[in-house]
Amino acid sequence: MEAALAATGGSSAAPARSRPEAWQPIPGDPEADLQTRDGEPDAYDVARQIVLRQLALSPKSRQQLRDKLRTRNCSDDVAEAVLDRMTDVGLVDDEAYAGMLVRSQQAGRGLAKRALARELRTKGVDDETAKATLDQIDPEAERDRAAQLVAKKLRSMHGLEPLVQKRRLAGMLARKGYPPELSMAVIREAIHAAPEHQRD
Repeated sequence: MEAALAATGGSSAAPARSRPEAWQPIPGDPEADLQTRDGEPDAYDVARQIVLRQLALSPKSRQQLRDKLRTRNCSDDVAEAVLDRMTDVGLVDDEAYAGMLVRSQQAGRGLAKRALARELRTKGVDDETAKATLDQIDPEAERDRAAQLVAKKLRSMHGLEPLVQKRRLAGMLARKGYPPELSMAVIREAIHAAPEHQRD
């Protein structure tokens, strides 16, 4: 009992955080029958299974899981104890989640730092973890992604005036979080190199 409390940040001095002896920190089967106490499902077991099912659907930040538990009327004490335990065993890891999200959004949507920061904030990743993750982004790699986005978009803009192309390309990169200076440099290079704008 005492060991289980310690593993989840609980204290034997706080009755609200006590658990029945049958409570298991991490079940082998997320769909296992709920432990019961006085004929009612144990709050810790209910919360634990909610978290496990959420993680089975897709990776989640700690804050997202906390929000889900609140919508299911789990008390804050129970939620934090379960999330602490999940963090201890590596099932909840905001650093890993942030890195995965950044890589996914870079590859799938070509997002840059500014937009990625918004994504991380939206997903509940704390500022310190977000900054540490974003600081690992290579500026040259980000520039290359911007150039690839511009080159792809430019192929669908054949025949438009250069000023129109610049405006539309700048808008696209701004929405993806690229800074104006980088955007304009990449756009100028791409338009200058485009065959349709080459002088005979």
